Amino acid sequence: MNLGKADTHPAWCPGCGNYPILKTLDDALKEADVDPSRLVLVSGIGQAAKAPHYVDRKTNIFNGLHGRALPAATGIKLANHKLHVIITSGDGDMYGEGGNHFIHAVRRNIGIKCFVHDNQVYGLTKGQASPTSDMGFVTKVQLHGVINLPMNPIALAIVEGASFVARSFSGDTGHLKAMMIAAIQTDGFALLDILQPCISFNRVNTFKWYKDRVRPIGEGHDPFDRDAALRLAFKWGEEIPIGIFYCSGRPSMESQIEVLKEKSLVEQYG
Repeated sequence: MNLGKADTHPAWCPGCGNYPILKTLDDALKEADVDPSRLVLVSGIGQAAKAPHYVDRKTNIFNGLHGRALPAATGIKLANHKLHVIITSGDGDMYGEGGNHFIHAVRRNIGIKCFVHDNQVYGLTKGQASPTSDMGFVTKVQLHGVINLPMNPIALAIVEGASFVARSFSGDTGHLKAMMIAAIQTDGFALLDILQPCISFNRVNTFKWYKDRVRPIGEGHDPFDRDAALRLAFKWGEEIPIGIFYCSGRPSMESQIEVLKEKSLVEQYG
């Protein structure tokens, strides 16, 4: 299915953090010289999942079910591993409904790039706590505040050996573009968790809240040091690291499948 920005108009709230992510994604795809005919943008359900409909180019998109972007993207990548397959998803869609798929996609290290718009709340369904909501976060459902520990997707992706694990912030588009390009150019599974304010339903983790706390990871960090990466992954609060946490150096899943050595499945059987 081919769509472009001319066909649809964003249905996001004015000031939503999704807008700079969308603009930066367009810029990153152009700078990385990704051929639109060889690109597939995959999403599930949610505000972030609308992004493929709004990209500033004609390209291929696939909308899956809620939490099911990864199975669809996995099938697409295995059918034609020569494609760039990028998921745009939210923290609820990817880490909540899609949590089990996330764990196993990372473990397999399939060559999918996963850009998660992480606003620590469910935006499409009007403000419930998400898997990454901080403890004590009050919503219309969690009236007395969240009591569950928030999920740590950065730590999980490091432990399961993803090829590339990074975090960025929608309020720093220069940094965000660099992280997107680095993810696109990585073999294997790439997680880019993007801190993204939701102005309507999260009045705690605001643009200013993130801006006051995000700090680029220092040049002295070795992303191939898993122990150091994990220590960084557990830093959250008054200081929140952004940048490349970890690179595993593992081969991608598709590069190890013998039948894909010479040609894609599409070329062989299409």
